[in-house]
Amino acid sequence: MRIERFEDAIAWQKAKLLCVEIYKVFESSKDLGFKDQISRAAVSIMNNIAEGFERKGIKEFAYFLYVSKGSCGEVRSMLILAKELNKISDEKQKELIALAEEVSKIISGLIKSISPPKISLKNLKTSL
Repeated sequence: MRIERFEDAIAWQKAKLLCVEIYKVFESSKDLGFKDQISRAAVSIMNNIAEGFERKGIKEFAYFLYVSKGSCGEVRSMLILAKELNKISDEKQKELIALAEEVSKIISGLIKSISPPKISLKNLKTSL
């Protein structure tokens, strides 16, 4: 299936779901610094997928996917801290970390699908 718009990409759809959940969980948080940081990291995941897709170049798209994947790690790190600081329940933390890990795996798959195959010197010599 060919993806015509970034909105069609499963990675973007799941990242949007994660972002909405992060906003809902922390919307009443009085710790504005924490709330702002985790919210920006979550938004970064979906926005970098969108920005990379719109650039139309494979190398640029891959770069933005790696940035997006990094933001997934930041969200997971913030969720670990949120639990340590009693800002989130154990159950909600596990649910959101699982979703962030799923998004990260989907992004990894997307990166692999757009990356050219690697040719090793050993394989090159045998084909000559």
